[in-house]
Amino acid sequence: MLGVAVSAALAVGGWLVYSDAQAQSASSPTFEPVLSTPALQTARLSGLPWPSTGQAAVEITGQADSLKVHGKQRPVPIASVTKVMTALVILRDHPLGRNAAGPSIRVDRQAAIESGNQDESTVPIAEGQSFTERQLLELMLIPSGNNAARLLARWDAGSEQAFVGKMNAAAARLGMKNTTYTGASGYEPTTVSTAVDQLKLAKQAMKNPVLRDIVATTETTVPGVAGTIVNTNKLLRLPGVVGLKTGTSTPAGGALLWAARPTSGDRDRLILGVVLRQGDPDDTLEEKKQAALVASRRLIVAAQRSLTPRGWAARR
Repeated sequence: MLGVAVSAALAVGGWLVYSDAQAQSASSPTFEPVLSTPALQTARLSGLPWPSTGQAAVEITGQADSLKVHGKQRPVPIASVTKVMTALVILRDHPLGRNAAGPSIRVDRQAAIESGNQDESTVPIAEGQSFTERQLLELMLIPSGNNAARLLARWDAGSEQAFVGKMNAAAARLGMKNTTYTGASGYEPTTVSTAVDQLKLAKQAMKNPVLRDIVATTETTVPGVAGTIVNTNKLLRLPGVVGLKTGTSTPAGGALLWAARPTSGDRDRLILGVVLRQGDPDDTLEEKKQAALVASRRLIVAAQRSLTPRGWAARR
């Protein structure tokens, strides 16, 4: 499992802000440096291959007026993309230090029972097992375990309902005016947001080195859980892709919140994007998920190309 860094943190408005020295460490690279190439300082996203359905948004962090939006920005179900906010609130309330596993959390009866739910994404954990905070975050974000998300919520706030209150308060602080959370996992169709709001969340999430490391993990193992745990985000296999989170359900369709860096030029630059409501109503869940992956891949490749010196020169 990857190491994480939180050694120099200051509490600002309830969130953790990391020092320059920490952000520039080898294991936790910063994603918002000053651009050194004049051409890249004015690079713009243009001609993006937007999906034919749903809504989407793409933005270059640290660059004014780079936000590009597609589709009507109305609140829609976001499925397991919800878990990005769950993780962010957990790490705000229980920050982890570099290479720290965090406190031990006991699996309760409810989380164990939910392991057998056939209509949702869960992880096989048993009552009485203990996992560290870091391990449960991995089980929530990498294979998208709904029961791990709810267990973390109960551990943090005493009940999932109380934790949801924290999620909505955090969303309000980030200016996510069209977002409503009703659960920690995203299973409920009443958890809704927009592409633009999710980019606001992504910018905050990618500042946290612990979360950043986990969402970039393609696969891992967790003692007590059999086999290799594989990330549901298959786009991590692409050059430059460093996160973030998939989400699929019948009401949400396919959703993907993603983060990528240019494959050449200023590789520290971070591109964030999201697609929501992908796939046709009659598609299977797997087809909806694939639609989100395909739409995101096209946007990532185009956005990466626009941030290379050659890509910018072609647009001048």
